[in-house]
Amino acid sequence: MTLSAAMALAAPAPAGAEDTEPAVVVNGTFSSPTVPADKQFVQRIDGGWTGGGVRSATRAAHPQGLQAAGLIWNSQPVPLSTRVRGVRAGAAVTLSWDDNPDSCASASASRRTYTVTVAGTDNTPGEFSTNQPTGAANWFIGRTYSFTAAEDAPQITFTSTTSGSPVCGPLITNVAAKQTAPPLTPPQGGASSDPCSGDAKDNPQCKDLAADKEKIEKCPPTSKECLAGVAGEGKAEKDGIAKETQAVEDFGKIPRDQNPNTAATDLCTLPNALTAGVGPGDAVVPPSDWWYC
Repeated sequence: MTLSAAMALAAPAPAGAEDTEPAVVVNGTFSSPTVPADKQFVQRIDGGWTGGGVRSATRAAHPQGLQAAGLIWNSQPVPLSTRVRGVRAGAAVTLSWDDNPDSCASASASRRTYTVTVAGTDNTPGEFSTNQPTGAANWFIGRTYSFTAAEDAPQITFTSTTSGSPVCGPLITNVAAKQTAPPLTPPQGGASSDPCSGDAKDNPQCKDLAADKEKIEKCPPTSKECLAGVAGEGKAEKDGIAKETQAVEDFGKIPRDQNPNTAATDLCTLPNALTAGVGPGDAVVPPSDWWYC
């Protein structure tokens, strides 16, 4: 094996590469609402997003023709937040998105900066900057940020930290997420799963059960008479089985042979009453052609 091949095998996997199960970011491409053709933006984002507004596909000029969300509104940073659905606390999550410095930022302007934050003391905020402004769209495709969910459906927040010409803040779109779900924990046993634990042990039913258990434990395993003396002969169960058996027999004795014409006559009483006054000229298809009666 060559040295270069060995180094390639030893290279660490990209961050978040192990997170492959789907998670849901609603309206991650900011397609709703659709910005009217005569406008560049609307101050609303559907699908559970709060803050910011949608820029038109023309203003965004994304390679896939997507609309985008701005992190600046009225020259002020406006945090943009949503929740990643289908994620349980403890899951490893990788968030991905595209960003752009916005076409209104001139080539002499600095890169547009922003942060990504999520709840959890172990989740350090992500700090990002767009590509260099050029006075036109300059998208970076495939930003990522990985974190461990500290809650179910964790909330993610994008916040602009841009200074200087803040009106031309960063745009983002194509927000998506994948996860590695935490293992399911089995239900815990012990006294908490015993209906007769704690204060319930003094209930009459639990006292009876405890007494019967003690008696059964004293019975020899081979003594049918001893066990029957504690558990009973099962009279109630036997009576119930006998009733069910009789009900099946009675159901089988019910006569089911009947002339079909007789059955049709019984069915025709109501429709005949409804169609009796309908003449040939009152319907495109006469009732006699579409009803048996």
